[in-house]
Amino acid sequence: MTAAATTALAVLVLDQLAKYCALQRLPLGRPSTVIDGFFSLTLVLNPGLAFGMLASTPTGWRWLVALLSIGALAVLAVVGLRMLPGGGRLTPLALGLIFGGAVGNLIDRGRFGAVVDFLDFYWRGYHWPAFNVADSAITVGVALLALRMLTAPSASSR
Repeated sequence: MTAAATTALAVLVLDQLAKYCALQRLPLGRPSTVIDGFFSLTLVLNPGLAFGMLASTPTGWRWLVALLSIGALAVLAVVGLRMLPGGGRLTPLALGLIFGGAVGNLIDRGRFGAVVDFLDFYWRGYHWPAFNVADSAITVGVALLALRMLTAPSASSR
């Protein structure tokens, strides 16, 4: 439990610090090129879910997005408590990454009514939606959790 909590706290602090810097230094919606034709820092306030899903939800219904986020955190907590015992080293790391990232984005929703995104990758005609440190942590955490679940011995083979 301690490794998961430590990881979650580290992700949360890094995420909020990066977002603070982005809010202080980047103009809203104007790309600041880092690598021409590939990567920019672009401040975006995303009122929707991951990758802008439900972004067009009317302002009065934004509480629904927050409730979905809180519900996902509750499910993660229950699943995490079941997986931690005997989960090896990857499980606490994965759960800490996911939980820290989810809390970081939930803090944004409470403060701004939207998530602060600023990492903007593109190449030729392809453009990935802007994201942040929390989104990266969640993605890596889910991948690690999936890897752990795919490589764990099944109950019938024990």
